[in-house]
Amino acid sequence: MILIKNCNLWTMANLNNSLGSIVVEGKKIIEVSDTDLSKKYQEATIIDAKGYFTMPGIVDPHCHIGMMEQIYGWAGQDTNEITNPITPELKGIEAIKPHDASFKEALANGVTTVCTGPGSANVIGGTFCILKTKGKTIEDMIVKEETAMKMALGENPKRCYKEKGPSTRMASAALMRQALTEAKLYKEDWDNYNAGKTTTRPQYNAKWNSLQRVFTGMQVKVHAHQADDIVTAVRICEEFNLNYTIEHCTEGYLIPEFLKKHNVKCILGPTLGEKSKYELKAKSFVSAKVLNDNKIDYAFMTDHPVITLDTTLCQTGLFVKAGLPYLDALKANTIYAAKIIGVDDVVGSIENNKDADIVIYSKDPLAYDAKVLFVMLNGVVEINNL
Repeated sequence: MILIKNCNLWTMANLNNSLGSIVVEGKKIIEVSDTDLSKKYQEATIIDAKGYFTMPGIVDPHCHIGMMEQIYGWAGQDTNEITNPITPELKGIEAIKPHDASFKEALANGVTTVCTGPGSANVIGGTFCILKTKGKTIEDMIVKEETAMKMALGENPKRCYKEKGPSTRMASAALMRQALTEAKLYKEDWDNYNAGKTTTRPQYNAKWNSLQRVFTGMQVKVHAHQADDIVTAVRICEEFNLNYTIEHCTEGYLIPEFLKKHNVKCILGPTLGEKSKYELKAKSFVSAKVLNDNKIDYAFMTDHPVITLDTTLCQTGLFVKAGLPYLDALKANTIYAAKIIGVDDVVGSIENNKDADIVIYSKDPLAYDAKVLFVMLNGVVEINNL
């Protein structure tokens, strides 16, 4: 048992900017209080946070860590299977390299949970997984082996397939709709067979067998930057009654009424960095404030290594500078992110029965000179410079 006392607690739950204590047993948090719990837990190993800023580990809801290694070029690049625009049978977890140096860098900068998977070359690219940021093998890291199906609209499929197709936004949307229809029919055939309504066993198809899961609740992550692509994504997802999020949502702030009307969940970013292609022309840090003001669900992503995970809070500070309330900005990297990807029962805040993923900073973590002094992951102290 470990007791961390004298924390300036920012739990992302009911205690924020409060001096208090956290008690950890095994992998889990068992008590959080705005009092000193040293007398109650005299048998615990004591760690003194010395009044430093204490918050849950950062949760990144969309990145490519482990799949797109930064320094290895072709050898470390397993993000996009650019041989067919429809590849729902692919599993991102089968391309993750646990010894990617970026995991160590992410953990050292307070990032403890990541949702990582295929890129956006394909209209349907395969499944994302959710991992903790340390482990010798992928089994050590798994939170969810398959959590969402990646889809994409806009420039990327056009650029990657060109004359082979899709070469237009119309074709990308048509391919997405055709694949969903095939998977829906496949599911109906198997449902009828399993219910005894037909006696002919349907032929197995790896693509549709994987994709059919979006009709039973698997989340769909749709890459869409431009407002028109966002609207197309929503139209298709609602046509098939999917559980979806819009990834990047760069121009979402230009159509907040539409997003609110359709209860769209947005994973916003990366907003730090250059406007590297046409569909990023309207990229702006005011976007988060607009979504927040309109009470639209959102979280922040890095799209690592587009911007690296160690710059997560640098990006966040610029959202605050553009008007986003401070606490909401921190929540967009923690509890809001955890809720959108469906793991807020275990991570995203410092609360009882959640994983003990705790980070302590030398000062306000959005300050340019703030340092990570302490990291606990799954109840294990990984860094301690208190």
